[in-house]
Amino acid sequence: MLTKSNKKPIHDLPIDEFRANRLEVLQKNIKCKFKNILFLNQSLTHKSYANESKDRNLLIEDNERLEFLGDAILGYIITDFFMGKFPNHTEGMLSKLRAHIVSENILASIAGQNKLGDYLLLGKGEENTGGRSKKSILANSLEALLAGIYLDQGLEAVKKFIIRNFQPYIDEADQNNFIPDFKTILQEYSQGKLSCTPIYRVTGQNGLDHEKVFEVKLVINKKTYGMGEGRSKKEAEQKAAHQALKNMRVDGVNF
Repeated sequence: MLTKSNKKPIHDLPIDEFRANRLEVLQKNIKCKFKNILFLNQSLTHKSYANESKDRNLLIEDNERLEFLGDAILGYIITDFFMGKFPNHTEGMLSKLRAHIVSENILASIAGQNKLGDYLLLGKGEENTGGRSKKSILANSLEALLAGIYLDQGLEAVKKFIIRNFQPYIDEADQNNFIPDFKTILQEYSQGKLSCTPIYRVTGQNGLDHEKVFEVKLVINKKTYGMGEGRSKKEAEQKAAHQALKNMRVDGVNF
């Protein structure tokens, strides 16, 4: 039996043939070939597995530090991508859109599409309680994988992986004319602080039927607080609400 003094760190421990073969399959599935497979293995190692490995006198590192790094990398790359794709979005709109795209639901969905859950190393407790399908574990494993790709292959490689996997969700948000729900924020503020409801009035329509632009004025207590234009009344109202929130300097809202 190994003593505490002669435990081996993870980088000195070979991955058995079965695990190596499984990770080869995963690399083909995710279209990403690792130079050092230990980065991939660690990104899929849950802390419950690492903790149980201590009983076998093995110093196996879990994926929590990689998750921390991957979260930062994802935030940077998505932000940089949005800056180029949406040049007319305000800082507030970009923040809301980024929060939507990097949400746990979408991260878990992408992890599921790449079947990361099938390759996770979990402790018995997590295994028995359905850890392979838990959103939080799947989302964290994807962030850890991003860090693993970055450490193994650099920024451009992880950027390609991120854009390839997140592009459908970005396109969906764009096609659905994704705009932060400033109307709801303003209504809650107006009803709670001013005891009244905002009124939206269409003040103009320009352009052909298939290219119409609506103009909307937002009124609160008979005073105009915002104006907005959009290809739909909904978009124009959202922009008017956004302007009103800025003009009213509502606390707790990022613009």
